[in-house]
Amino acid sequence: MSVFELLKDKVQASHKNYRIVFPEGTDKRVIVAASRLAQEKIIEPILLGDPQKIMAIAQAADSDLHGVTVIDNATYTHSDEMAAAFIAARGSRGKNLTQQEVATQLQDPNYFGTMLVKMGQADGMVSGAAHSTADTVRPALQLIHAAEGMHRVSGSFIMERGKEKYVFADSAINIDPDSGTLAEIAYQSVQTARLIDIDPKVAFLSFSTKGSAKGEMVDKMQEATALFHQQHPEITADGELQFDAAYVPEVAATKAPNSPLKGQANIFIFPELQSGNLAYKITQRLGNFTAIGPILQGLAAPVNDLSRGASSQDIYHMAILTAAQALLGDEQK
Repeated sequence: MSVFELLKDKVQASHKNYRIVFPEGTDKRVIVAASRLAQEKIIEPILLGDPQKIMAIAQAADSDLHGVTVIDNATYTHSDEMAAAFIAARGSRGKNLTQQEVATQLQDPNYFGTMLVKMGQADGMVSGAAHSTADTVRPALQLIHAAEGMHRVSGSFIMERGKEKYVFADSAINIDPDSGTLAEIAYQSVQTARLIDIDPKVAFLSFSTKGSAKGEMVDKMQEATALFHQQHPEITADGELQFDAAYVPEVAATKAPNSPLKGQANIFIFPELQSGNLAYKITQRLGNFTAIGPILQGLAAPVNDLSRGASSQDIYHMAILTAAQALLGDEQK
């Protein structure tokens, strides 16, 4: 069963009707995906934008919008309530905002959609088909913030090839994380792995295995591993390890004979963003893996980013994943 088949089954079996908001409601790809999601009764899509324009595009695309909620953020009737919630969400920075500044920001569909999530009127958000990653992520960081116990947000990819499934992180957000951040990224990645029923085995990667090389970069991964063991002793993890010592049992038996991973890691934590980003793309292109993501991890409510080249199928899949994140969050409350 593929990742998305598994997640779709989980969401449908929950019977919870998760509401996912799409700020780019006038994009044909988004409309087609939302229509399909509603007709299959997977989630309750919310499209933002001019209702007449959305309806015209849907009709031209032969997409049924029954079961899809359309909100015109330009004429929203609860703007005062949302403005107050926006100011509260911004904390100390919100106190200095004028009413006009707040109104201007809420005209941005990404800010408006994020506020629907913040106010509990949506369970998650998917954007990025026509916006940059920064445009999608910035409102989430400013308004939703990190989940309880978390201090930052990270980005992972699920790498899938047949029955093989792995999580790579951080491959999207944190440029040069310190050891504490790496330990937190690892914990967030464990939650992503649990979405797809992976029994987590975490490897903190390096160019060194168990002190075979020296330097600050090696020290950082050693410290991250030690912190993770202290914070989450129940989760199998090891480091610092070269990739082959983390992934190949025969190599692990020679390079790291005492490693609890025994060369069977399935969550790979990279020393910095450059390595993580390169690794997932090499694995995708040379290894013929499907790269699912970036998946935003560590937020108090799920928000996910699309590629601007995303197809309606990609949007459909990311909405299912976002609903599955909301489901996991509910199960952990």
